[in-house]
Amino acid sequence: MWIQKEINLKPRSRGFHLITEEIERGIGHLGHIQTGLLSVFIKHTSASLTINENADPTVRADFESFFNRVVPEDEPYYQHTFEGSDDLPAHLKSSILGPSVQIPITDGRLNMGTWQGIYLCEHRDHGGSRRLVMTVHGE
Repeated sequence: MWIQKEINLKPRSRGFHLITEEIERGIGHLGHIQTGLLSVFIKHTSASLTINENADPTVRADFESFFNRVVPEDEPYYQHTFEGSDDLPAHLKSSILGPSVQIPITDGRLNMGTWQGIYLCEHRDHGGSRRLVMTVHGE
C-alpha cells in the first residue's frame, strides 16, 4: 500500500520546531499499517528536517546557536545574498541537515524512541509557510 499527502505548515520563527504531531495528524492513515515506512520531504531549500530530542527545549535552542556559529551570516565571500544576510546561510544549513527523514511504522504507529521528535529546522528570519510531502509505504 502507498499513501501520499501534502501538508502546509504555518510560518514559524527562525529555529528548530517540533512538528511530530502535525505530521501524524496530516498523514492520518497509520492505524492500519502493521509494518511500513514514512518518508517526510520538505519542498524548500532554506529549511530542513531532522529527528532529535523532543522533551527539553534547550536542545532546540542549542541547535540554533550551534548552526549560527558554524554557518555565520554576512561572510564577505558569500555571493548569494539577494534575499538578505540569512539567504546563503539558510541554504547551507538546509544542505547540512537535509530535506527528509524516514521513520519506521510498527503496529500503526511511528516507531521512534521515547525522546525523539521530528523537527522543522527553519533557517530564515521570515521563511513563511512550509510544504511537506509525506509518503507511507507499508502493509
